[in-house]
Amino acid sequence: MNSSNLCVFALDASREFGEAVAHHLGIELSPHEERGFEDGEHKSRPLANVRRRDVFVVQSLYGDAEQSVNDKLCRLLFFIGALKDASAASVTAIVPYLGYARKDQKSKPRDPVTTRYVAGLFEAVGTDRVVTIDVHNLAAFQNAFRCRTEHLQADGLFVDHFVPLLRDQQVVVVSPDAGGIKRADRFRQRLSAALGRPVAAAFAEKHRSEGVVSGELIVGDVQGRCAIIIDDMIGSGTTIARTVKACRSLGAAAVHAAASHGLFVGAAQQVLADDALSAIVVTDSVPPFRLGQGKARDKLVVLPSARLFADAIASIQSGGSIVQLLEG
Repeated sequence: MNSSNLCVFALDASREFGEAVAHHLGIELSPHEERGFEDGEHKSRPLANVRRRDVFVVQSLYGDAEQSVNDKLCRLLFFIGALKDASAASVTAIVPYLGYARKDQKSKPRDPVTTRYVAGLFEAVGTDRVVTIDVHNLAAFQNAFRCRTEHLQADGLFVDHFVPLLRDQQVVVVSPDAGGIKRADRFRQRLSAALGRPVAAAFAEKHRSEGVVSGELIVGDVQGRCAIIIDDMIGSGTTIARTVKACRSLGAAAVHAAASHGLFVGAAQQVLADDALSAIVVTDSVPPFRLGQGKARDKLVVLPSARLFADAIASIQSGGSIVQLLEG
């Protein structure tokens, strides 16, 4: 990796994550300025010379008490535009959590396809590449963007976490709905290889109407097994809770939930406090600030993902293979 031609910025809202990425790269974050104005407008600019340099900007697009998703998106887009105007050779957006990725198709008449609109905004300011982890729908993500994209996966992080805990237990990997079967099976195969023994598969029935989730059927054998429910994100927790209940009713010995993004919105703290759920494992793409002290927080494990993003930056910068990085 040619670090002399590399700049990594992290906007203020994602500075802690950006510092961890820079640490793994063995560099310091490049300096920048962010200013807010009395009327709610803002500006940001690099304080380092980026001319003819490869620039990476870290900003995770989740809403919090300080900035909404829209605030963070605008700040990121405007900063990328400023970098391009300052003659950066390339600009890559490092977006651990990509906001609006769930609205990727028309589910009702005249629905927006917001993922595609957001992609257009990135392209409009000159973004050369977008890097994220475990989007809701990979095909929709790849088709929405015309600039280059890199899609990272948290499978390896979850496998490294679970292998020491499972020992000689019989294990089943459960998808909470039919749409997540491919994601769950990819994790199942990697977990099976790491354990050196077969891991069973199952999936849950799921219906959603007007925000209400239903469905109790489990396809697959979970009796007496340690069930790991794998998903891309945990929102209100109702999908996870429904799947936990179904697995326990069929005799699962323990149930763990693993998801790349822990949003924990609404009543998630109460929903996930159920003793039937043994543990919750997420990455740090979204800090778990919405979970206060209590049962749900006590069973939460947050896996750091900054090294994975740092390795991706190093691979991009050196012309290496992201596929090999994920399979390694």
